[in-house]
Amino acid sequence: KRRGLRMPFSFIYKILFLFIQIITGIELPCEAKVGKGFTIEHFGNIIVSGDAVFGDDVIIRNGVTVGLKHTGIRGSPTIGNRVDIGVGAKLLGPIQIGDDVAIGANAVVIKDVPANSIAVGVPAKIIHS
Repeated sequence: KRRGLRMPFSFIYKILFLFIQIITGIELPCEAKVGKGFTIEHFGNIIVSGDAVFGDDVIIRNGVTVGLKHTGIRGSPTIGNRVDIGVGAKLLGPIQIGDDVAIGANAVVIKDVPANSIAVGVPAKIIHS
């Protein structure tokens, strides 16, 4: 019986997801885990993997990608509390971003970032800890 109900709702979800993605430029699947106070400050070109995990009070901006490092290899970022992610930043692979972290604009983060840090650059380097 559950399967009978799931089919029409799944179809409706997929249509709405595509509509919202086209209108806003944001791909945020329902499988992604998002904490309280999650904020998108500027919309557009935001891609989030369904495996991603966001803590509380995370801020992201336009052009941000949070997802897989390589196609076919599972593992997405886990982002701590009070993380500020700058415009165009890319967080890729099974990495851990600690609490109270700032990720600079256009940074490409492919390694863990400890708590209370600032990460900038391509690839991202810790400039303050």
